[in-house]
Order: sequence, then structure tokens, then C-alpha cells
Amino acid sequence: MVLRHWGTNVKDQHDAIDYIYNTAPVYGQAKGRVAELEAYKHSLRAIMMSKSKETTIGGQEKEALASLEYQNLCKAIGEATETAETLKWRLESAKMRFESYKVEQYNNRQIDKMVK
Repeated sequence: MVLRHWGTNVKDQHDAIDYIYNTAPVYGQAKGRVAELEAYKHSLRAIMMSKSKETTIGGQEKEALASLEYQNLCKAIGEATETAETLKWRLESAKMRFESYKVEQYNNRQIDKMVK
């Protein structure tokens, strides 16, 4: 997945709102992917344990957790979490920029009132 970087130069408040609106579905998909992988983690562990030739539960679990499939899943969870967190904080940044714009506009109105 390619993440679109939102530039630091805000032209107007609509840039922040548009970014939040356009990025929200991508963020939702990223969070869904993390949840899906986390849920599958338990299934994969059970699948790998059932394939084990070990006779004890502890031995089966040890073999399952050491499997390449389980390690790859853990890596995928890490990558999906990274994507979701990056999107989350970019969305938070856009919100902060919009809030900053609102404060700036309020301050400008207060200054205009004082000058008049």
C-alpha cells in the first residue's frame, strides 16, 4: 500500500478536511487488516500445532510458534500495524492543522475587533 504524504504547507482549511475525508477509508482498511491478521494468528497456531509430530501440547506449541508461517504472519502483523499507525497519526496531524487554522481565524477576528 502506498501512503500519500500530506504536505506541511496548508493552502487552506479545506486541504485538512479533504485529507481526513479521503484517508479515513484507507485507515479503516488498515485497521481491519490488523484485526484480521491478529484473529488469524490463533487459527494458524492451532493449524501448525495439529501438523506437529510432537506428542505434548507444549512441544506442539513450541514447534508452531517457531514455524516459518507463524513468523511470516507476525511480520505481516507488524507491517499492517505500522501502516495503520502511520495513517492514524497523519490523520491526527490533519486534525491539529485544522484546529490551528480555527484558532488563528479566531485570533484574527479578535484583533480586528480591537482595531476597529
